[in-house]
Amino acid sequence: MDQGRRNLMRWAGAGLALGATAGHTLAAPGRVQSTGTLRKGVVFISTNAIGGNELRGYQLDGSGTMLALVGAQATDGAGSGAGLGSQGAVTLSQNGRYLFVVNAGGNSVTTFRLRPGSAEIASVTPSGGVGPTSVAEHAGIVYVLNALGDGNITGFRNQGGRLSAIAGGVQPLSTVGLSAPAQVSFDRSGRTLIVTERATNLLLSYSVRADGGIDPAVSTASAGMTPFGFAVDPYNRLIVSEAFGGAENASAMSSYRLAGGLPQVVSASVATLQSAACWVALTSDGRCAYTTNTGSGSISSYRVDRKGRLTLYQSVAAFTEGSGPLDVSITPDDRTLHVLNQGIGQVAAYAIARDGSLSPIATAGGLAAGAAGMAVI
Repeated sequence: MDQGRRNLMRWAGAGLALGATAGHTLAAPGRVQSTGTLRKGVVFISTNAIGGNELRGYQLDGSGTMLALVGAQATDGAGSGAGLGSQGAVTLSQNGRYLFVVNAGGNSVTTFRLRPGSAEIASVTPSGGVGPTSVAEHAGIVYVLNALGDGNITGFRNQGGRLSAIAGGVQPLSTVGLSAPAQVSFDRSGRTLIVTERATNLLLSYSVRADGGIDPAVSTASAGMTPFGFAVDPYNRLIVSEAFGGAENASAMSSYRLAGGLPQVVSASVATLQSAACWVALTSDGRCAYTTNTGSGSISSYRVDRKGRLTLYQSVAAFTEGSGPLDVSITPDDRTLHVLNQGIGQVAAYAIARDGSLSPIATAGGLAAGAAGMAVI
């Protein structure tokens, strides 16, 4: 590989170096402790371009009023050029040292190593199937959701940024080639992998063995139609969006507790009163949940009580007409929410108030329509 292409994202400007956070331990799984100038985080997005996928980084400037492009680097893999219909196309490792990006058009995954002042390609690995759209990682174990062809999830062990296949780490989805999977992710313990399937209205649970391999899936019926994105709260509960096939004003969110690795409904299909709820983000304490409504061009917010019960807080916490919002992420300090507005080629930042309400603060444009995936440090 050309060495010049390995030296990614030499971050421009004072205070934009990755060294403030890279390698720190997590405040909670999936969240990096942040300090100093990176308090508001760098948000990473994949362009998913057919001619060559690219990872881009954006950060609020010192005034907190401008979202600037601070780095970009080819993934050495091909995107699909169109929406992936998935959550988790860009995933930060649990220890904050690696970033995994799917190359959906090239059937591979690029692993970036985060270093002080830069991030560099550590490896590009075949995904083990066709059309990778989502990645999950826990304690060095990585699973990739391959959404096309027969469909499967394939496991790898991350060894210093290089992925090696895990024996017994491949399992099919519920229905060969017809399940339309949306996301793969670990529970908090790392002992269970969950996959949402849009076409079958199922949640699949895979038990993870001590050697990193997985057992065949156990299927659980979704509380609502078209389960899509989800997040796991600090108490190991799933908060799952339901797009209801994109039907107008019909989308919802459900919550589940995991009992023996299997989801049990806590709150069933609490309506957003919007259309096509898809991507999900939680604050670090698990008390506030957000979902993007792609069909409505809006973000809805929920409150989550101590038992995991959902209450709709704001049907429209934020609205951008024609924006087609997709991926959503929250900075580790819970102060800023980022959203990828694919319909207008934009990433937007919102301030999160103490009550969970959102206020727009900055945007950056220039993203192609196929951009997909988001992670924040």
